[in-house]
Amino acid sequence: MTVAFLGLGNMGGPMAANLVAAGEQVTGYDPVAEAAATAGERGVTVVSSPAAAAAGASVVITMLPSGKHVLDLYREIVPAAAPGTLFLDCSTIEVADARAAAELAEQAGHLAVDAPVSGGVVGAQAGTLTFMIGGRPAAYGAAEPYLRHLGSRFVHCGESGAGQAAKICNNLILGVSMVAVSEAFALGQRLGLTDQALFDVASTASGQCWALTTNCPVPGPVPGSPANRDYQGGFASGLMLKDLRLAQAAAEATGADTALARHATELYAGFVAEDGPARDFSAIVTTLREHG
Repeated sequence: MTVAFLGLGNMGGPMAANLVAAGEQVTGYDPVAEAAATAGERGVTVVSSPAAAAAGASVVITMLPSGKHVLDLYREIVPAAAPGTLFLDCSTIEVADARAAAELAEQAGHLAVDAPVSGGVVGAQAGTLTFMIGGRPAAYGAAEPYLRHLGSRFVHCGESGAGQAAKICNNLILGVSMVAVSEAFALGQRLGLTDQALFDVASTASGQCWALTTNCPVPGPVPGSPANRDYQGGFASGLMLKDLRLAQAAAEATGADTALARHATELYAGFVAEDGPARDFSAIVTTLREHG
C-alpha cells in the first residue's frame, strides 16, 4: 500500500520520513525543490506532480499552507483516486474549507479526515505530535494506524471540521495566554522585579500556564524555550497570526464574541509587520517591553 504525501516542508518532510521509517512506501511531492530533495534523502520517492504522487495511493496525506491549497489539490486529484482512498489532511485551515474538502472526497466515494496537529517541528521530527481529528468514525479508524507513526496523542473531536475547530480554539487560548504572560513580564520589569522572581512565583501559583512554564517568553527561567536562542525555532509568529485570524473568521461566522482574541490578533499583526513572521511567537514580549 502506497502513501502519497503532498507538502514536504518543515512539518510535512519529517512526517513523511517517519512514515518511511515505519515501513510505509511513501511517494511525495513539493513545489519547493529544496524540500523535495531533503525528503528524497530521507527515503521518500519524490515525483514531479501531485497527480503522480497520488496515482495508485491508498492514502493521501496533505500538509499545506491554506484551505485554498487543499481544495485546489482535492479538485485535481480526488476524481482520479481509486475508490475508498483515505484523504487525510493535516493542514491548519478554516473549518468551512475542511468540511468542503471532506465533502469533495466523500461524494467521490472516499474516506476523509481533517487532522491538524500540535507539537511543532520538534514534534514532527520526533513523531510525538498531537492530532485533533474530525471525520466519520470509519474514516478515523482507517487513519489511526498511520497517525500512530506520526504522533503520540489522538483526539477524535467529532465530524468533519471538528479537528480544525479544536485546533483554532486551542491556539486562540495559546495566543491570548502568551500576550498575557508577556505583558506580565513587561510590567514586572517596570516594577523592579527580576524575570526569575516573577517566574518563580507565577509558575507555582495561579498564573501557571504552558506559555509560561514551557515556552517562557524571556531568557533564563526555562532553558529550553526559544527565548534563549533569540526566539529561533519553536512556533513562528506568522503561524500564530494565521491561526488567530482563522479563529477570528470562525468567530465572525458564528457570531461569537472573542474580544481578547481579537486584540491578540491585532497585536500579532503589528508585531509580524515589524519583526517578520519567522521568530517564535513568544518574541512578542520584546515589542511589549519596548513600547509599553
